[in-house]
Amino acid sequence: MAARKTGKTLNLSAVLDLNEATMLRDKLVSLRGNDLAIDASAVERVGALSAQVLIAAAKTWDQDKLAFTFSKVSDAFQKTMQLIGVDIHHLLAKEIRQ
Repeated sequence: MAARKTGKTLNLSAVLDLNEATMLRDKLVSLRGNDLAIDASAVERVGALSAQVLIAAAKTWDQDKLAFTFSKVSDAFQKTMQLIGVDIHHLLAKEIRQ
């Protein structure tokens, strides 16, 4: 059995629109097999497709029994996710949960 790889951090772009969704998916696929911390502190705008990509990734990491957390989130990111009905509270790092 292969040893678990070290944790990685993925810094999200400021704009997560339709064009970014495919690149986001590709970045996530390349990081599969590692514990992953998502830094969404620079996010200013989130499209529904990018949100869907992130939630699908969270489920994939959960199935792989690896950590998938949001280490930092901007207000815009958090508010947009709430607005479109996506609850990420359980994925937030303990330090930023309210």
